Amino acid sequence: MNSGVPSQHQTLTHRGVSQQQESPTGDSLARKRRSPWKTGWRTFRVGLILLGSLSTLIFASSALGATSVGLGKAASFSVLGGSTITNTGQTTMFGDLGLAPGSSVTGAPVVLGAEHVDDAVANEAKSALTTAATTAANEASNGSAGEDLAGHAFLPGVYTASSSLLLSSGSVTLNAQGDPNAVFIFQIGSTLTTGSNTSVSLINGAQACNVFWQVGSSATLGTGTHFVGTIMAADSITANTGATIHGRLLAQTAAVTLENNTITTSTCASSGSGSGGGTEITPPEETAAIEKATTGGETTTTTGAGTITSSGAAVTTTGAGAVVSSPGVSAAAPRAPIASKTTARRHKRHKRHHAHKATTPRSPARPALPHRPGSFTG
Repeated sequence: MNSGVPSQHQTLTHRGVSQQQESPTGDSLARKRRSPWKTGWRTFRVGLILLGSLSTLIFASSALGATSVGLGKAASFSVLGGSTITNTGQTTMFGDLGLAPGSSVTGAPVVLGAEHVDDAVANEAKSALTTAATTAANEASNGSAGEDLAGHAFLPGVYTASSSLLLSSGSVTLNAQGDPNAVFIFQIGSTLTTGSNTSVSLINGAQACNVFWQVGSSATLGTGTHFVGTIMAADSITANTGATIHGRLLAQTAAVTLENNTITTSTCASSGSGSGGGTEITPPEETAAIEKATTGGETTTTTGAGTITSSGAAVTTTGAGAVVSSPGVSAAAPRAPIASKTTARRHKRHKRHHAHKATTPRSPARPALPHRPGSFTG
């Protein structure tokens, strides 16, 4: 008996052409037969994508794999020497001064921290410095630092110079890419030398407390250099006239020579232990000293809409305008304009118009014509 529903193998005709139609049950079975193969292919593709992502993450972490160097007991020192510390002129350091095993500190640098000369604290700091320098030297390198840093920019990582490293002119840029915990380590086989008026520039969150220069022999900072980071030199360190350092000068065995330098400390959570980063801690007086040192002896302060540039003098301003003041000279800032820009422009045009009229010679007046009754005189 025909139920009206075609069977799985029942043949139908459409416009004279025979067609085979499967039942809904057959379609379901076919889909089930195809499902395991499709599921396996999808799983394989997802696995490939995840494997690629994991490889990318591993590569990125290895490229940015530098970890902060723990300075231990040496973290509080601005200057640490081995044989002698010699100063000429007005040098100021905001951290501690230490010397061991030597005992000769000459030139009376201004030390705002503590002084430790051949005592237990200095010897502990020297031991911590040796450990820190070894740690930095053993970090796996991510690439070459080249021979001259001038004009180059570096992302976080460990960079190696097999021999000497030079900053001949201009600046070198360290780019943290928005990561305040980013670490930069430079492993230098021999000497580190900077030219006059060169600088190390930090951008996108890079912090001086996470910059380390491990030097195989001696470091020399040129006149007027603005340097950033902790120098750990196996031998000596020389900072020439007017060089400023936001970091530390730590020499393991030989002398530290200073001349009219400003050395501000650079400390964050990782400075002592080497674990973790954190925001750099810089007291206000050090911030002012850094700004003064890096602007050629001028301190710039902005209050409201006013900008003040002063040379060794405290100047206060309110309102708008820039005030440039010399020591002992006070200046009042100009008042803010009360008119709009449109009104000011009209006022200027009005003044120009009157000035033009005042300078333009007038033609002589026309003489009056005699008047006669009934005549038109014009």
